[in-house]
Amino acid sequence: MRYALVNGVIYTAQAVLYGHAVIVEDEKILSIVPQENLPEGMQQIDLKGNNLTAGFIDLQLNGCGGVMFNGDTSVKTLEIMQQTNLRSGTTSYLPTFITADDEGIKQAVSVMGEYLKKHKNQALGLHLEGPYLSVEKKGVHQAEYIRAISPEMKDFLCQNAAVITKITLAPENPTAKYIGDFVQSGIVVSIGHSNTTYDVAKQAIAKGATFATHLHNAMSPISSGREMGVVGAVLDSDIYTGIIVDGLHVEFGNIKIDKKVKGDKLCIVTDATAAAGADIESFDFVGKTVYVRDGKCYDANGTLGGSAITMIESVENAVKQVGIPLDETLRMCNYYPAKAIGVDDHLGDIAEGKIANLTVFNNDFDVLGSAVNGQWTWYKN
Repeated sequence: MRYALVNGVIYTAQAVLYGHAVIVEDEKILSIVPQENLPEGMQQIDLKGNNLTAGFIDLQLNGCGGVMFNGDTSVKTLEIMQQTNLRSGTTSYLPTFITADDEGIKQAVSVMGEYLKKHKNQALGLHLEGPYLSVEKKGVHQAEYIRAISPEMKDFLCQNAAVITKITLAPENPTAKYIGDFVQSGIVVSIGHSNTTYDVAKQAIAKGATFATHLHNAMSPISSGREMGVVGAVLDSDIYTGIIVDGLHVEFGNIKIDKKVKGDKLCIVTDATAAAGADIESFDFVGKTVYVRDGKCYDANGTLGGSAITMIESVENAVKQVGIPLDETLRMCNYYPAKAIGVDDHLGDIAEGKIANLTVFNNDFDVLGSAVNGQWTWYKN
Protein backbone atom coordinates (compact mmCIF):
# COMPACT_ATOMS: atom_id res chain seq x y z
CA MET A 1 0.00 0.00 0.00
CA ARG A 2 1.45 3.35 -1.06
CA TYR A 3 -0.24 6.76 -1.22
CA ALA A 4 0.56 10.46 -0.99
CA LEU A 5 -1.13 13.03 1.24
CA VAL A 6 -1.30 16.21 -0.83
CA ASN A 7 -2.55 19.83 -0.62
CA GLY A 8 -2.04 20.09 3.14
CA VAL A 9 -0.12 22.37 5.46
CA ILE A 10 2.40 19.95 6.98
CA TYR A 11 3.55 20.47 10.56
CA THR A 12 6.69 18.44 11.23
CA ALA A 13 8.60 18.79 14.49
CA GLN A 14 11.08 21.06 12.71
CA ALA A 15 9.15 23.04 10.11
CA VAL A 16 5.84 24.09 8.56
CA LEU A 17 5.81 22.93 4.93
CA TYR A 18 3.65 24.17 2.07
CA GLY A 19 3.47 22.60 -1.39
CA HIS A 20 4.83 19.29 -0.14
CA ALA A 21 3.40 15.77 -0.03
CA VAL A 22 3.86 13.01 2.54
CA ILE A 23 4.32 9.62 0.92
CA VAL A 24 3.16 6.69 3.07
CA GLU A 25 4.14 3.11 2.30
CA ASP A 26 2.53 0.37 4.37
CA GLU A 27 2.83 1.52 8.01
CA LYS A 28 5.64 4.06 7.60
CA ILE A 29 6.36 7.49 6.18
CA LEU A 30 8.48 6.84 3.10
CA SER A 31 9.39 10.46 2.33
CA ILE A 32 8.33 14.09 2.23
CA VAL A 33 8.72 15.62 -1.24
CA PRO A 34 7.66 18.71 -3.20
CA GLN A 35 4.29 17.89 -4.76
CA GLU A 36 5.60 18.40 -8.28
CA ASN A 37 8.07 15.56 -7.66
CA LEU A 38 5.41 12.96 -6.95
CA PRO A 39 5.66 9.87 -9.17
CA GLU A 40 2.98 9.71 -11.86
CA GLY A 41 0.00 7.53 -11.12
CA MET A 42 0.52 7.43 -7.34
CA GLN A 43 -2.70 7.30 -5.31
CA GLN A 44 -3.34 10.70 -3.73
CA ILE A 45 -5.41 11.79 -0.75
CA ASP A 46 -6.36 15.46 -1.11
CA LEU A 47 -6.24 17.29 2.23
CA LYS A 48 -7.87 20.39 0.69
CA GLY A 49 -5.61 22.91 2.40
CA ASN A 50 -6.09 21.53 5.91
CA ASN A 51 -3.43 20.91 8.55
CA LEU A 52 -1.46 17.65 8.74
CA THR A 53 0.49 16.74 11.87
CA ALA A 54 1.82 13.67 13.65
CA GLY A 55 -0.97 12.06 15.67
CA PHE A 56 -1.29 13.33 19.23
CA ILE A 57 0.19 11.25 22.06
CA ASP A 58 -1.81 11.61 25.30
CA LEU A 59 0.33 10.50 28.24
CA GLN A 60 -2.53 10.53 30.75
CA LEU A 61 -5.94 9.12 29.86
CA ASN A 62 -8.21 7.46 32.41
CA GLY A 63 -11.06 6.90 30.00
CA CYS A 64 -13.19 8.43 27.24
CA GLY A 65 -16.15 7.55 25.07
CA GLY A 66 -18.21 6.58 28.12
CA VAL A 67 -15.71 4.02 29.51
CA MET A 68 -13.06 4.03 32.26
CA PHE A 69 -10.06 1.72 32.38
CA ASN A 70 -10.38 1.37 36.16
CA GLY A 71 -14.08 0.58 35.77
CA ASP A 72 -13.73 -2.15 33.14
CA THR A 73 -10.11 -3.24 32.93
CA SER A 74 -10.27 -5.02 29.59
CA VAL A 75 -8.86 -5.00 26.08
CA LYS A 76 -12.30 -3.95 24.85
CA THR A 77 -12.16 -0.79 27.00
CA LEU A 78 -8.77 0.11 25.54
CA GLU A 79 -10.12 -0.42 22.02
CA ILE A 80 -13.11 1.86 22.72
CA MET A 81 -10.74 4.48 24.11
CA GLN A 82 -8.55 4.26 21.00
CA GLN A 83 -11.51 4.65 18.63
CA THR A 84 -12.79 7.64 20.62
CA ASN A 85 -9.32 9.20 20.66
CA LEU A 86 -8.97 9.12 16.89
CA ARG A 87 -11.86 11.51 16.40
CA SER A 88 -10.01 14.12 18.47
CA GLY A 89 -6.63 13.60 16.84
CA THR A 90 -5.01 11.23 19.34
CA THR A 91 -3.43 8.21 17.66
CA SER A 92 -1.42 6.95 20.68
CA TYR A 93 -1.92 7.17 24.44
CA LEU A 94 -1.01 5.82 27.86
CA PRO A 95 -4.03 4.16 29.50
CA THR A 96 -3.94 5.44 33.06
CA PHE A 97 -4.86 3.06 35.88
CA ILE A 98 -5.26 4.84 39.20
CA THR A 99 -4.87 3.65 42.80
CA ALA A 100 -6.16 0.12 43.41
CA ASP A 101 -5.24 -3.04 45.29
CA ASP A 102 -2.43 -5.32 44.11
CA GLU A 103 -4.81 -7.64 42.28
CA GLY A 104 -6.27 -4.72 40.34
CA ILE A 105 -2.81 -3.57 39.31
CA LYS A 106 -1.86 -7.08 38.23
CA GLN A 107 -5.02 -7.34 36.15
CA ALA A 108 -4.25 -4.00 34.46
CA VAL A 109 -0.73 -5.21 33.64
CA SER A 110 -2.10 -8.47 32.23
CA VAL A 111 -4.68 -6.67 30.06
CA MET A 112 -2.07 -4.21 28.80
CA GLY A 113 0.18 -7.09 27.78
CA GLU A 114 -2.70 -8.75 25.96
CA TYR A 115 -3.55 -5.50 24.15
CA LEU A 116 0.06 -4.90 23.07
CA LYS A 117 0.22 -8.32 21.43
CA LYS A 118 -2.85 -7.42 19.38
CA HIS A 119 -2.26 -3.72 18.56
CA LYS A 120 0.89 -1.71 17.93
CA ASN A 121 1.68 2.00 18.13
CA GLN A 122 -1.68 2.84 19.72
CA ALA A 123 -1.94 2.31 23.50
CA LEU A 124 1.76 2.54 24.34
CA GLY A 125 1.86 0.78 27.71
CA LEU A 126 0.40 1.40 31.13
CA HIS A 127 0.59 4.53 33.25
CA LEU A 128 0.15 3.50 36.88
CA GLU A 129 -0.99 6.62 38.72
CA GLY A 130 -0.67 5.40 42.28
CA PRO A 131 -1.13 3.78 44.71
CA TYR A 132 2.23 5.01 46.05
CA LEU A 133 1.03 8.55 46.68
CA SER A 134 0.36 11.10 49.43
CA VAL A 135 -3.00 10.86 51.20
CA GLU A 136 -3.02 14.67 51.60
CA LYS A 137 -2.96 15.09 47.82
CA LYS A 138 -5.01 12.06 46.83
CA GLY A 139 -7.66 13.88 44.76
CA VAL A 140 -10.29 11.27 43.83
CA HIS A 141 -7.94 8.36 44.62
CA GLN A 142 -9.18 6.06 47.38
CA ALA A 143 -7.25 6.77 50.59
CA GLU A 144 -7.59 3.19 51.87
CA TYR A 145 -5.49 1.89 48.98
CA ILE A 146 -2.68 4.46 49.20
CA ARG A 147 0.34 2.66 50.62
CA ALA A 148 4.04 1.90 50.38
CA ILE A 149 5.04 -0.76 47.88
CA SER A 150 5.76 -4.30 49.03
CA PRO A 151 9.01 -6.00 47.93
CA GLU A 152 6.91 -8.50 45.96
CA MET A 153 5.07 -5.77 44.04
CA LYS A 154 8.28 -3.84 43.42
CA ASP A 155 9.75 -6.94 41.78
CA PHE A 156 6.51 -7.54 39.85
CA LEU A 157 6.46 -4.02 38.41
CA CYS A 158 10.13 -4.11 37.41
CA GLN A 159 9.67 -7.53 35.79
CA ASN A 160 6.74 -6.13 33.76
CA ALA A 161 8.46 -2.96 32.58
CA ALA A 162 7.79 -4.02 28.98
CA VAL A 163 4.12 -3.12 29.48
CA ILE A 164 4.44 -0.45 32.23
CA THR A 165 5.61 2.76 30.60
CA LYS A 166 5.19 5.19 33.49
CA ILE A 167 4.59 5.19 37.24
CA THR A 168 3.39 8.23 39.19
CA LEU A 169 4.51 8.26 42.83
CA ALA A 170 4.88 10.80 45.63
CA PRO A 171 8.50 11.55 46.59
CA GLU A 172 7.61 11.35 50.31
CA ASN A 173 6.11 7.87 49.94
CA PRO A 174 8.63 5.20 51.06
CA THR A 175 8.30 3.68 47.56
CA ALA A 176 10.48 6.55 46.28
CA LYS A 177 13.57 4.68 47.51
CA TYR A 178 13.02 2.34 44.54
CA ILE A 179 13.00 5.07 41.88
CA GLY A 180 16.40 3.90 40.65
CA ASP A 181 15.16 0.31 40.31
CA PHE A 182 12.14 1.39 38.27
CA VAL A 183 14.25 3.58 36.00
CA GLN A 184 16.86 0.85 35.52
CA SER A 185 14.10 -1.56 34.45
CA GLY A 186 12.93 0.94 31.81
CA ILE A 187 9.94 2.57 33.54
CA VAL A 188 9.54 6.37 33.45
CA VAL A 189 9.06 7.64 37.01
CA SER A 190 6.80 10.66 37.40
CA ILE A 191 6.34 12.64 40.61
CA GLY A 192 2.79 13.59 41.51
CA HIS A 193 -0.01 13.50 44.08
CA SER A 194 2.55 14.83 46.52
CA ASN A 195 2.48 17.25 49.44
CA THR A 196 6.22 17.26 49.97
CA THR A 197 8.84 19.98 50.07
CA TYR A 198 10.99 21.32 47.25
CA ASP A 199 14.05 19.52 48.68
CA VAL A 200 12.41 16.07 48.87
CA ALA A 201 10.97 16.47 45.37
CA LYS A 202 14.41 17.44 44.06
CA GLN A 203 15.87 14.33 45.70
CA ALA A 204 13.38 12.17 43.75
CA ILE A 205 14.47 13.91 40.54
CA ALA A 206 18.12 13.28 41.43
CA LYS A 207 17.28 9.57 41.86
CA GLY A 208 15.95 9.44 38.28
CA ALA A 209 12.37 10.77 38.11
CA THR A 210 12.06 12.46 34.70
CA PHE A 211 8.41 13.51 34.61
CA ALA A 212 5.77 15.23 36.74
CA THR A 213 2.07 14.38 36.64
CA HIS A 214 -0.47 17.14 35.84
CA LEU A 215 1.55 20.17 36.92
CA HIS A 216 -0.11 22.25 39.69
CA ASN A 217 -2.76 19.63 40.37
CA ALA A 218 -2.42 17.42 43.46
CA MET A 219 1.00 18.84 44.35
CA SER A 220 2.25 21.30 46.95
CA PRO A 221 2.34 24.77 45.36
CA ILE A 222 4.74 27.67 45.33
CA SER A 223 2.90 29.12 48.31
CA SER A 224 5.12 32.12 48.97
CA GLY A 225 8.56 33.49 48.29
CA ARG A 226 9.83 31.12 50.98
CA GLU A 227 8.09 27.83 50.10
CA MET A 228 8.56 26.36 46.61
CA GLY A 229 6.87 22.98 47.04
CA VAL A 230 6.69 20.31 44.35
CA VAL A 231 5.59 22.87 41.74
CA GLY A 232 8.77 24.84 42.40
CA ALA A 233 10.90 21.70 42.11
CA VAL A 234 9.30 20.83 38.75
CA LEU A 235 9.74 24.33 37.36
CA ASP A 236 13.33 24.44 38.64
CA SER A 237 14.30 21.10 37.05
CA ASP A 238 14.96 19.87 33.55
CA ILE A 239 12.22 17.22 33.66
CA TYR A 240 9.14 16.78 31.52
CA THR A 241 5.71 17.53 32.91
CA GLY A 242 2.16 17.12 31.72
CA ILE A 243 -0.36 19.94 32.00
CA ILE A 244 -4.15 19.95 31.55
CA VAL A 245 -5.24 22.82 29.29
CA ASP A 246 -8.97 22.99 30.05
CA GLY A 247 -8.91 26.28 32.00
CA LEU A 248 -10.34 24.47 35.05
CA HIS A 249 -7.40 22.46 36.36
CA VAL A 250 -4.91 25.27 35.73
CA GLU A 251 -5.49 28.95 34.99
CA PHE A 252 -4.46 29.83 31.45
CA GLY A 253 -2.17 32.55 32.85
CA ASN A 254 -0.28 29.93 34.85
CA ILE A 255 0.14 27.81 31.73
CA LYS A 256 1.65 30.83 29.97
CA ILE A 257 4.24 31.17 32.76
CA ASP A 258 4.87 27.41 32.83
CA LYS A 259 5.54 27.42 29.09
CA LYS A 260 8.10 30.20 29.43
CA VAL A 261 9.90 28.24 32.16
CA LYS A 262 9.62 24.65 30.87
CA GLY A 263 9.91 25.23 27.12
CA ASP A 264 10.16 21.93 25.26
CA LYS A 265 9.60 19.91 28.45
CA LEU A 266 5.91 20.87 28.76
CA CYS A 267 3.50 18.25 27.36
CA ILE A 268 -0.24 18.67 26.94
CA VAL A 269 -2.24 15.85 28.54
CA THR A 270 -5.99 15.50 28.95
CA ASP A 271 -6.30 13.42 32.16
CA ALA A 272 -9.63 12.63 30.52
CA THR A 273 -12.37 10.43 31.88
CA ALA A 274 -15.43 8.67 30.49
CA ALA A 275 -16.97 12.10 29.80
CA ALA A 276 -14.50 13.00 27.02
CA GLY A 277 -16.00 12.32 23.62
CA ALA A 278 -19.28 11.22 25.25
CA ASP A 279 -22.56 12.90 26.16
CA ILE A 280 -23.02 11.73 29.76
CA GLU A 281 -24.02 13.47 33.01
CA SER A 282 -22.12 11.26 35.47
CA PHE A 283 -19.93 8.18 35.71
CA ASP A 284 -18.33 5.93 38.29
CA PHE A 285 -14.67 6.56 39.10
CA VAL A 286 -13.27 3.95 41.51
CA GLY A 287 -16.48 3.78 43.52
CA LYS A 288 -17.27 7.52 43.49
CA THR A 289 -19.90 9.17 41.36
CA VAL A 290 -18.30 11.92 39.29
CA TYR A 291 -20.68 14.52 37.87
CA VAL A 292 -20.20 16.28 34.55
CA ARG A 293 -21.38 19.89 34.31
CA ASP A 294 -20.28 22.34 31.62
CA GLY A 295 -17.24 20.26 30.81
CA LYS A 296 -16.17 20.00 34.47
CA CYS A 297 -15.86 16.65 36.28
CA TYR A 298 -16.19 16.71 40.08
CA ASP A 299 -17.29 14.43 42.94
CA ALA A 300 -19.89 15.12 45.62
CA ASN A 301 -17.30 17.10 47.63
CA GLY A 302 -16.44 19.31 44.67
CA THR A 303 -13.04 17.65 44.09
CA LEU A 304 -12.01 17.63 40.45
CA GLY A 305 -12.17 14.07 39.13
CA GLY A 306 -10.23 14.13 35.89
CA SER A 307 -11.31 16.16 32.88
CA ALA A 308 -13.75 15.99 29.99
CA ILE A 309 -11.43 17.64 27.48
CA THR A 310 -9.96 16.11 24.30
CA MET A 311 -6.56 16.76 22.77
CA ILE A 312 -7.88 18.83 19.84
CA GLU A 313 -9.85 20.99 22.31
CA SER A 314 -6.64 21.38 24.31
CA VAL A 315 -4.82 22.49 21.15
CA GLU A 316 -7.49 25.12 20.50
CA ASN A 317 -7.23 26.39 24.10
CA ALA A 318 -3.43 26.53 24.00
CA VAL A 319 -3.51 28.60 20.81
CA LYS A 320 -6.47 30.87 21.56
CA GLN A 321 -6.37 31.21 25.36
CA VAL A 322 -2.68 30.79 26.20
CA GLY A 323 -1.24 32.30 23.02
CA ILE A 324 1.15 29.49 22.14
CA PRO A 325 1.78 29.36 18.36
CA LEU A 326 0.10 26.44 16.60
CA ASP A 327 3.32 24.74 15.50
CA GLU A 328 4.69 24.75 19.07
CA THR A 329 1.34 23.64 20.52
CA LEU A 330 1.37 20.64 18.19
CA ARG A 331 4.88 19.70 19.37
CA MET A 332 3.51 19.75 22.94
CA CYS A 333 0.97 17.15 21.82
CA ASN A 334 3.15 14.79 19.80
CA TYR A 335 6.92 15.38 19.62
CA TYR A 336 7.60 16.27 23.27
CA PRO A 337 5.40 13.47 24.68
CA ALA A 338 7.18 10.99 22.38
CA LYS A 339 10.53 12.18 23.70
CA ALA A 340 9.29 12.08 27.31
CA ILE A 341 8.60 8.34 27.14
CA GLY A 342 11.39 7.46 24.73
CA VAL A 343 9.38 6.56 21.61
CA ASP A 344 10.55 9.48 19.46
CA ASP A 345 12.66 7.10 17.36
CA HIS A 346 9.46 5.94 15.64
CA LEU A 347 6.56 8.19 16.75
CA GLY A 348 5.71 11.85 17.35
CA ASP A 349 6.87 13.46 14.11
CA ILE A 350 6.31 13.50 10.37
CA ALA A 351 9.69 12.30 9.20
CA GLU A 352 11.11 9.66 6.90
CA GLY A 353 11.03 6.22 8.48
CA LYS A 354 8.61 7.12 11.28
CA ILE A 355 5.33 5.26 11.80
CA ALA A 356 2.52 6.90 9.81
CA ASN A 357 0.33 7.89 12.77
CA LEU A 358 -1.12 11.14 11.44
CA THR A 359 -3.94 13.59 12.06
CA VAL A 360 -5.63 16.13 9.79
CA PHE A 361 -7.64 19.04 11.22
CA ASN A 362 -9.02 22.31 9.89
CA ASN A 363 -8.64 25.88 11.11
CA ASP A 364 -11.79 25.48 13.22
CA PHE A 365 -10.00 22.67 15.11
CA ASP A 366 -12.21 19.93 13.74
CA VAL A 367 -10.41 16.62 13.21
CA LEU A 368 -11.16 15.46 9.68
CA GLY A 369 -9.18 12.23 9.38
CA SER A 370 -6.27 10.17 10.65
CA ALA A 371 -3.84 7.43 9.81
CA VAL A 372 -2.84 4.70 12.26
CA ASN A 373 0.03 2.51 11.14
CA GLY A 374 -0.55 3.99 7.67
CA GLN A 375 -4.26 3.07 7.50
CA TRP A 376 -6.12 6.22 6.45
CA THR A 377 -9.65 7.04 7.67
CA TRP A 378 -11.80 10.11 6.95
CA TYR A 379 -14.22 11.31 9.67
CA LYS A 380 -15.34 14.45 7.88
CA ASN A 381 -14.44 15.15 4.26
